[in-house]
Amino acid sequence: MATRRIPGSEKTIIDKDDSNQEKSNISPAVPGHVIYKLLAFSFAMIVIPISSYFLTVNTVFKGNSSFAGGLAALLANVVLISYIVVAMNEDTTEKDGDKKPETKKER
Repeated sequence: MATRRIPGSEKTIIDKDDSNQEKSNISPAVPGHVIYKLLAFSFAMIVIPISSYFLTVNTVFKGNSSFAGGLAALLANVVLISYIVVAMNEDTTEKDGDKKPETKKER
């Protein structure tokens, strides 16, 4: 059996497919500042409640671990709510950034 040789000027199927495609966008799907905020709030979600428990169980609440645990749960909710507020404000900032500011015309 004989094999068919492709002339140098003729493109193969693979070459034809590559020429029609656009270059892929390799930019990250999530901006860096969003990742940094998520990491900061994750760190705060771990550190703040645990440290508040151990700092207040013997000093403020005189050994009552129920109150210290309640304070830790309250502070965990404060961190969570503050993350939600920051995320919502960031979302409106991006929408406002798309609008062009109106300029006043000089008289």
